[in-house]
Amino acid sequence: MRVHRRRGVLALAALFAALAVSAIGASSASAVLRKLPNGQVVSYQPLRHAAKGLAKFDLAFQNMDYNGGAVMPSNKDYMIVWAPPGSHPFPSEYIPGIAEFFKNLAHDSGGHQNVDSIATQYNDLSGAVANYQLSFGGVILDTSPYPRNQCPVISPVTNCLTDHQIQVEVERVTAAHGLKHDLTHEYFVFTPPHVEECFSDNPEASFGGCTAGELPDRLEFFCAYHQETAMAPMTFYAYDPYVTGNPGCDDGNHPNGPSDGAIEGGLSHEHNESITDPIPNDAWTNGVGPNQGLEVGDQCGSSMGPALGTHNGALYNQVIDGHFYWYQEEWSNVGHTCLQRLNLTDRRPTAVLNATAGPGTTMVFDATGSTAPGGVFEFSWQFNDAFAAPTQATATPVIEHTFPEAGSYSIGLAVMSHSGLSTGTGGIITTGHNGFTPGFTTSTTGHTVSFTALSQISRKPVSNVMWEFGDGSSGSGLHPSHTYAAPGTYTVKAILFSGVGSAFPGDGAAPLAVEKVTVG
Repeated sequence: MRVHRRRGVLALAALFAALAVSAIGASSASAVLRKLPNGQVVSYQPLRHAAKGLAKFDLAFQNMDYNGGAVMPSNKDYMIVWAPPGSHPFPSEYIPGIAEFFKNLAHDSGGHQNVDSIATQYNDLSGAVANYQLSFGGVILDTSPYPRNQCPVISPVTNCLTDHQIQVEVERVTAAHGLKHDLTHEYFVFTPPHVEECFSDNPEASFGGCTAGELPDRLEFFCAYHQETAMAPMTFYAYDPYVTGNPGCDDGNHPNGPSDGAIEGGLSHEHNESITDPIPNDAWTNGVGPNQGLEVGDQCGSSMGPALGTHNGALYNQVIDGHFYWYQEEWSNVGHTCLQRLNLTDRRPTAVLNATAGPGTTMVFDATGSTAPGGVFEFSWQFNDAFAAPTQATATPVIEHTFPEAGSYSIGLAVMSHSGLSTGTGGIITTGHNGFTPGFTTSTTGHTVSFTALSQISRKPVSNVMWEFGDGSSGSGLHPSHTYAAPGTYTVKAILFSGVGSAFPGDGAAPLAVEKVTVG
């Protein structure tokens, strides 16, 4: 058995060399890490039998609501294949097949012939749209050993990782390769067969839920997930364990080979959720009713849509750069349904929002200037001020809301047309003050700007900040400074993380703050 596994790893290394893949080992430089409280992962693809229990409709449309956070306006995706020597081998088609999928998606960027076109209807308060603009950064083979097991290892499982251990490795690998940490880069982690993952190392909480191959079965909970690291620099990543052949995640319909099990079993699902809701429950998510907290992939987890034909004896429902694939639909606010593809031709609503202080901690929000073809159908409000707080839907543009205590809160508004097409806006308000509160302040000396972020949002301290300085560079921390190479006016974005949005199941928020900075 040991010799067989060794040969598998050697074959995999040769395969990566043929693909011009770079490899790093345990001796690579470590990223600077900052240990922070890290709650349970909230955005995951459940096992198939769990997905079937989702409610189809709730109050109104069952659509995604906007919570004030960021979308990814484009995405450069990397594969991190964490496979130390001695790991169980992947099927020979598996890694090249997934890499081919990313390349095919990139080739068809800007089109409307596959699932990724559905995300283009979702925006954020900066005006950025989740464009179908994808590029593939390549495959990184990570040969560093797995850390000590902190969750159950029962044969045939050989290793069990926690989410924190995966986050540490993502930070280490991206630092070793000098890769970027911003709203346009994401890292997909793949592990070999029989390597499983649990959200936490806490047996009292059944380890927070575990991947589909974990034993005993009562611990099995999900097929894949996405989120951001809780340490600096904030990094967007997804974890896709080996689920091919596991009926909880894979229906066995493979037009190309074993890699289709990964794509159907979580990769496509998490990829599209990452773009529309990169910090789970802070951009676009279902805010009310029995499906509260679900993202664009969750509501369609068991919905494949009609087949377009067969290839290699298997059904396919997607044609991407001439290749045939089979995987789930994604949720579209347009038409309020699951779709395989979307050619967006409707005119978007416009979202205008003003905030005025009322008595005590009451604020008055007025979206009177908003428009939509045929008139606005619904205003969906999220105030991010309480655990599992549902959105509030109104047919009129003015609403009052009393916050539980004085302070600064992230709020979001989705303006919906009759078709369901939605435009999101929002900002940070401070009770007792008119208008919106800047998420950060600046001081400038020459070409160097010092930034100071708000220290508390939605009743929780800000624990992590991602900065995009507007010149292609990024940073982290509550008080960074940045020197610009040339004079000019730059649009700076910051994500102020105090906790997952209250849409479900957390508290705190992660609003997007946008300000212009001029250096002379």
